[in-house]
Amino acid sequence: MSVRVWGPALLLAVAVTGCSATASDSDSDSDASAHQRANTPQITKNVPLPGEEARKIIVPFDAYNISPAEGMTIDLAEDSLVGDCLRGRGMKWAALPYPAERDIEPPNRRRYGVVEPDAARVFGYHDPQDRPSMARLHAERDARTEKLSAEEQRAAYGDKAKSGPGGCLKKARDKLMKGAPEINVSLFNKRIKDAFDASQRDGKVKRAFHAWSGCMKEAGFHYKDPLAAVTDERWGAKKPSRREIRAARADVRCKEKTGVVRIWMAAEKRIQTDSVRRHPKEFRALKANKGAQLKAARRILGRG
Repeated sequence: MSVRVWGPALLLAVAVTGCSATASDSDSDSDASAHQRANTPQITKNVPLPGEEARKIIVPFDAYNISPAEGMTIDLAEDSLVGDCLRGRGMKWAALPYPAERDIEPPNRRRYGVVEPDAARVFGYHDPQDRPSMARLHAERDARTEKLSAEEQRAAYGDKAKSGPGGCLKKARDKLMKGAPEINVSLFNKRIKDAFDASQRDGKVKRAFHAWSGCMKEAGFHYKDPLAAVTDERWGAKKPSRREIRAARADVRCKEKTGVVRIWMAAEKRIQTDSVRRHPKEFRALKANKGAQLKAARRILGRG
């Protein structure tokens, strides 16, 4: 089980994908998630809550996308259905804990780079570590996966040699998707990427980038725009260096001083709104699909 998110999550991937959306398969994401956490810097300081600066980043496509919190609801409902199916076959399946809402990342936390002073101070440009309840969920899921026998793996996820999920997982997904209209996730990915790319070509955004770059230069860092800063190869070490943290903190201060996030978000809002207006049928289907999944998931979890 892993959070299903269609839209942008980590800006380190943006430079390559341009905020492209991803669709995950629960039978394979456990390994990927474990690998990602293994390569997260091991910092002993308290993990700060996602800041208001990140929570305030909202764009029109959010209404059609599945946020991390919504993805968590869908995936835990899916996980519950898999458990019912396995127990019906006489197999064990420990339920996973629902994390605290405040511990789940906002959907656009790193859309425009690092924007939170506390996160920059602790993690630099590295991905923030999990908050306590998220860490507990991941730990319990990983421990459960390790204990599954080959027979239980096949029953839960089907034959991994075949494409796509099988077994109880397929049944669970089919149930959650029942009545949901078909959507073209790849096309939605393209819309997200195109809007993100176009926003960087906006005149006001370019001027804001120039002002931000000048501010960073005064702090001793030379980058043409925020994407260049966050993707600096020097930040590839397991732990953030002192220089990385200084750069990230300067980045946040310069964003605040120059209004980069406000200007950039305004441009992307305009571009995304135009996209929704030009493709009403496509976006109605996206919203209906998301709504159907969430309604089914909340009913399964007894959350409305």
